[in-house]
Amino acid sequence: MTVIEVAGLRKGYAGLTVLDGVTFAVERGEIFGILGRNGAGKTTVVEILEGLRRPDAGSVRVLGVNPWTERRRLSESIGVQLQSAQLPDNIRVDEALRLYASFYARPTDWRVLLEEWDLVRIRSRRYAKLSGGQRQRLMIALALVGRPEIVFLDELTTGLDPTARHATWEHVRRLRDIGVTVVIVSHLMDEVEYLCDRVAILDQGSIATVDSPAALIDRLGGERAIRFSLADRGGSVDVEFLRHIPGVMNVRRLGRSVTVTGRRDISLRVDAALSERGIPIGDVRVSDTTLEDAFIALADQSDRGAAE
Repeated sequence: MTVIEVAGLRKGYAGLTVLDGVTFAVERGEIFGILGRNGAGKTTVVEILEGLRRPDAGSVRVLGVNPWTERRRLSESIGVQLQSAQLPDNIRVDEALRLYASFYARPTDWRVLLEEWDLVRIRSRRYAKLSGGQRQRLMIALALVGRPEIVFLDELTTGLDPTARHATWEHVRRLRDIGVTVVIVSHLMDEVEYLCDRVAILDQGSIATVDSPAALIDRLGGERAIRFSLADRGGSVDVEFLRHIPGVMNVRRLGRSVTVTGRRDISLRVDAALSERGIPIGDVRVSDTTLEDAFIALADQSDRGAAE
């Protein structure tokens, strides 16, 4: 079931076009990412979906309603964690959650959210005294207090340490597992690659592509690079035979350092071929094409197209 439908969305400020014919759809129960360079219009899209900004043209439906004309009705069904938000300095963490819970007819137990988002230890702390990461966790918890059908998360893990980031990711995945639709705006490629079922890439105000992270990576080639060093007497070893292994695309050698690139299924075949010839290796490193590689490649294509 489609829960967000955007068609021909346009928005500009002071004569500058920010969104130009943006079209995409989001299905119920998926984690949908919106990516783009700074100034691409990511936050503007999300704020229009949330009913915070009015589009200049185009059609927008969130849970079947126009978010601008029926914002009050929609607010009961969505949760929002804004990129920049502020609470009164003196409000306590537990007071903020209790206050937000009072806005809804059937809120989540705010005490449960204290536990889930690691806020119990700071429940009595004033907002002004919270660190950046603590404020971020509180804002996410506030976005969930109304049992939303759709949650919008803008720069989800900004300010969180690596442990907190991964814990947050697992919470988001659990939201999807219970049927909540999640829309994420992020510039962290590993976050989007790990979490998102599909991704829309915004470029110069338009949608460059919408696809799964895996499909975007495969479109770039889905390559694997295996780097290793030859043993002390490796200078006399000929490694050109590696080029004939199925799936290998290239073999580069610099001194005793060798890099083999190809499809992602080459690792075992390369290892077996080296073992058969009794060639000892060390310092083995394996890296795969990432969503960041795909994003950069798309951006480069766009830049070349604009230059032409």
